[in-house]
Amino acid sequence: MIDSKKRASPIRAQVAQALQAVAAGQSLDAAIAAVHGEERELAFARALLYQTLRHHYSADALLRKLCQRKPRPNISALLRAALTELRFLATPTHAVVDECVRAAHQLDRDAAGFVNAALRRFLREREALEAGLADDEEARLEHPRWLIEAFRRDWPADVEALCAAGNRAGPMWLRVDARSGTREAYQAELSALRIASTAPPHPAHALLLNDAVAVERLPGFAQGRVSVQDAAAQQVVEVMGVSAGQRVLDACAAPGGKTAALAECVPGLDLVVIEREAARLPRLRQTLQRCRVVADVIHADAADTATWWDTKPFDHILIDAPCTGTGVIRRHPDIKHLRRPEDVATLVAQQARLLDALWPLLARGGRLTYATCSVLAAENQAQIAAFAQRTPSARPLPLALPGFRAAGDGWQQLSGQNDQDGFFYACLLRSD
Repeated sequence: MIDSKKRASPIRAQVAQALQAVAAGQSLDAAIAAVHGEERELAFARALLYQTLRHHYSADALLRKLCQRKPRPNISALLRAALTELRFLATPTHAVVDECVRAAHQLDRDAAGFVNAALRRFLREREALEAGLADDEEARLEHPRWLIEAFRRDWPADVEALCAAGNRAGPMWLRVDARSGTREAYQAELSALRIASTAPPHPAHALLLNDAVAVERLPGFAQGRVSVQDAAAQQVVEVMGVSAGQRVLDACAAPGGKTAALAECVPGLDLVVIEREAARLPRLRQTLQRCRVVADVIHADAADTATWWDTKPFDHILIDAPCTGTGVIRRHPDIKHLRRPEDVATLVAQQARLLDALWPLLARGGRLTYATCSVLAAENQAQIAAFAQRTPSARPLPLALPGFRAAGDGWQQLSGQNDQDGFFYACLLRSD
């Protein structure tokens, strides 16, 4: 709850500016990094930004009803955040109105009266205004129309559930390092600290926290005894089925969670990890160092094999492919605003380029695992079907992943199922 004492408070003005930055194509993480204030204000700003992006479409629909003229972009962003705060956060209504009027003075002094009138009208007519949202599918499902239609095309029986999952915050999953003790022993340590968790049957090293906590509260986090990773991503260990001593390539490695999971569960791997984006390399190296993983880290375009491959074949290749991220919207609500319909075709082409370029690097009898955090068929089962058709030596292998459903020659989990992210896996054997 925010203190309503009269004081200069720039935080809501900064929230509006951060929303504008996302609208202009900046990631939410980068927009949050530009917000400044006391710790309490930053926590509030983060919560409000996440909620506003989750509920953008209903707030936009409300604004169209509240405003006879379209506000300037910065005032529109401020009002969307204010409506979200009134609807979904516990701030007293008078504090929201007062603080947003002050923020309007900072953004556009002439708009302060307009902001005040719009918010007070919403409070007077809230019930009728919110009831009217049921007739607007974008507002009701809180997703852009193109994405709703994509969900309907690929998963017609699951559209409502997919959107609902994308509008909720994802829970906090942990991966316990198998080298540091059992999952049960670590769970007991958490319990002693009054951090409640559950241990699902799968994956073997996963724990689901009842409530999210700061990583600093997790015993041994800095020493790599535990990591934060969704259970769906942890399934990569079971899917790949690598053995000690094998040469393994992680072709799109940052931030390094899957590489670390493999190294923790299978000793003695010869790991080569590649990351194309220089900005992501520090995070990758930090993850590997914290988790005590030895790997050959290469900054390169994995598909441009002539620039980095030493001609020694790999026993297993992991392509955690660049994708739309439609399976992790609940963790990254900016995806709904940053992605465009035309991005799907661009990403499908990138994925196909990686598959075609890296397949020849496999040893005969080797395996390639393809993964995405997408729920769109074009990036998943259709991508694998097309690759298998043009690659006679690629033989899809059957999988049996708990909680996943068969999707062509792969396996798909939809967002929110089993409290996990949306994820796709396929495994291909090279049988020349």
